Amino acid sequence: MKRYAGWWLAAPATLVVLVFLVLPVIATIGTTFGETAGIFSPYTSFFGSGFRRSVLWRTLEISLATTAISLVVGFLTAYVVSKSPGRLKSLLIIAAVFPLLTGVVVRSFAWLIILGKNGILNSFLIGIGVTSEPFAMLYTQGSVIVAMVYLFVPLMILTLVGVLENIPEDVVQASASLGATPAGTFRQVILPLAVPGLIVGAVLVFTGSFTSYATPQLLGGERQMVMGTLMYQRAMVSFDWVGASTIAAIMVVITVTVVLAMSRVARRLNPMAT
Repeated sequence: MKRYAGWWLAAPATLVVLVFLVLPVIATIGTTFGETAGIFSPYTSFFGSGFRRSVLWRTLEISLATTAISLVVGFLTAYVVSKSPGRLKSLLIIAAVFPLLTGVVVRSFAWLIILGKNGILNSFLIGIGVTSEPFAMLYTQGSVIVAMVYLFVPLMILTLVGVLENIPEDVVQASASLGATPAGTFRQVILPLAVPGLIVGAVLVFTGSFTSYATPQLLGGERQMVMGTLMYQRAMVSFDWVGASTIAAIMVVITVTVVLAMSRVARRLNPMAT
């Protein structure tokens, strides 16, 4: 009986996850295979449309760019935070967490004020003489990526700070005492040991940006439509529930594929990471 005690303890939580999370996803995907025109007709219709393929590709571009930039910015920031003394470290962590205390829509509106035609950034550039006419920054892919990085970098920092703090200082000192340069120590010691945090952070940022709706809608508009806004239009404007379910199914498959790919990369960098 003791052998299965852990399974019995986990059973209620597992049942809740299955009923409220897994089954709705399976039911949503199942609705896409009941069409009379053919079992895969919703998917052939989706991938047969050049417009929808461009939306999917744009969403992947934005999500991957957001993840890559967040990895670099988050890692450097987390490294500085982890090496800071006690009180300064607390202040830096509070500064990193502070944006999370406001909603996504509020933070996205802040970027509307910064990047607008008469916004703070254009006023500054005109004021210092860089340009005489305001740049068109809103409703571009770059504006969406900048806002997404701002949204998700705090998650990356919080994930990596704990991992970097747990890297034993003795290991780093041993690497240096054996003749490794700072760059070599970083590449061969710190980076492999930080792989679990990097993978978790990358998965959080990618899934969050890939399924994002409010920020791309506010800063990208119709010109930079992504999968989330396309799914909303199919469901709430066109009332095409099968089309919306097809988009949701494609997003689930891509997300799971990317997560598995990241796990494979993690195993290559650090076999003990997964």
